[in-house]
Amino acid sequence: MSPTYTPEECERWHKRTCTRCQRHGWFAARWPDGYVCRTCHDKALCVRGTCPECRVERALPGLRPSDRMPICSDCAGFMMSYRCSRCGEEGKLHRGRLCTRCTVADRLSQLLDDGTGRIRPQLVPLADSLRTMDSPLSGLAWLDRNKERPDSTADWLRRLATGDIELTHEAFHSLEPWRAAAHLRELLMSCGVLPAVDKRICSLERWLIGHLADIPDPDHAQVIRRFATWEVLPRLRTSTQKKPITPAARRHAADQVKQATAFLTWLAARDHTLGTCGQTGIDAWHTEQNEYTRNTMRAFLLWCSASKLTRPFRLPPVHIRRATPMPQPERLELIGQLLTDLDLPLRTRVAGVIVLLYAQPLSRVVRLTLDDVGHSNDQTFLRLGEPPSPVPEPLAELLHRWISSRDNMNTATNHASRWLFPGRRAGQPMHPDALAALINDIGIPTTAGRTAAIRQHVLEMPAPVVAEALGYHRVTTAKLASEAGGNWSRYAAGDHWRSPPGWTPQSNA
Repeated sequence: MSPTYTPEECERWHKRTCTRCQRHGWFAARWPDGYVCRTCHDKALCVRGTCPECRVERALPGLRPSDRMPICSDCAGFMMSYRCSRCGEEGKLHRGRLCTRCTVADRLSQLLDDGTGRIRPQLVPLADSLRTMDSPLSGLAWLDRNKERPDSTADWLRRLATGDIELTHEAFHSLEPWRAAAHLRELLMSCGVLPAVDKRICSLERWLIGHLADIPDPDHAQVIRRFATWEVLPRLRTSTQKKPITPAARRHAADQVKQATAFLTWLAARDHTLGTCGQTGIDAWHTEQNEYTRNTMRAFLLWCSASKLTRPFRLPPVHIRRATPMPQPERLELIGQLLTDLDLPLRTRVAGVIVLLYAQPLSRVVRLTLDDVGHSNDQTFLRLGEPPSPVPEPLAELLHRWISSRDNMNTATNHASRWLFPGRRAGQPMHPDALAALINDIGIPTTAGRTAAIRQHVLEMPAPVVAEALGYHRVTTAKLASEAGGNWSRYAAGDHWRSPPGWTPQSNA
């Protein structure tokens, strides 16, 4: 009969005070300097460098008693070795005394086996990316997360290897949870296994399947499917040929579909259809809706009119409201705070100054790459348009510091990321909404600050010059200059050093 222990006895037996962090918790190992908890155990094995005792480059999990400097396991007097039984690399050991990287390689060989004892050839690029990631421990955690569940990462990889899940974008639309499926699809795109498609379009297509399934009226669902297939999605795909789709554009496209569905429901509640809807029905609907809903529905109503689904009607003109800019002294004060306040996060400081100084929307800030930062004659330039804009020295120093210490660089395909603000997703930049939340948390109103910056620029320089240098449309800067009272209205755009076609200089003789 086995002895019975009280909870207090179990706690005294299994718990110790960690000699590293001085916290009372579950211990992972007993080292020469005492019991070490699991957190300190794993952190210590990640420390690498030159041992101050033996001058050998290796892992430094021990601490020198005199000054608590990290030293190697041999100099610290460890009884056990932390070398991998396969590759000899020192670090955290797993089953079979294998290091994390070798364990990840074995797990991938098992999960991606196509039934022949080898990794499916199409998935070899994915396996290579995961094997060489900078943080193999995070990769192993991703592979083993909920590994016994049918919708886990391990299950999807097995099904991809055996062909149960096809290597197509459409196959990922029905996988749940959709966030985990989107992450796996982006990994496959970044490795070249799947063709590259804008992730906003992938997200909209996946959402559209569920939205259509929730529409009870089959006739309404057919109209919405036609509208999305022939109007919304083609417009977004055309936009990707010029620039990536922003999160705001993706939300606007989804809102167009949702408002179109709500409009059909509104008609059905009044015993009307698109065929019986005319000017009276459009006017009645307009009077009940707010300005955003009316503007969002405009594309659907124009499509219905062009497709002969409704009677002829006219729509009121669109009213565009601009954000109120902040005062210029307040903008300059915020720029000075970002440049000098060392307590603020470096990423937030750099992004905030780019917004306030160069009037850039965050959807464009997150798309900047390291290739957009240039140097010439000890001067740093930031390519936002043509020509590149000079970066003043206080910001240039912050920018170079951020480039050398960027976050989110440890995922499988981000270790060589060229994004100035890398995201957590494989091969993707940071989400504009996430960056906006960080900037707003420190009291920087991004929209008002960007509006104030662009208005100040068009007051100081001709609107066409501002448009080309900062990546704006000339019509936009011309309107802003007119609203701000600028006096550059007669300035012509273009290269003023070049003679117009067909012009010949006149001789004075």
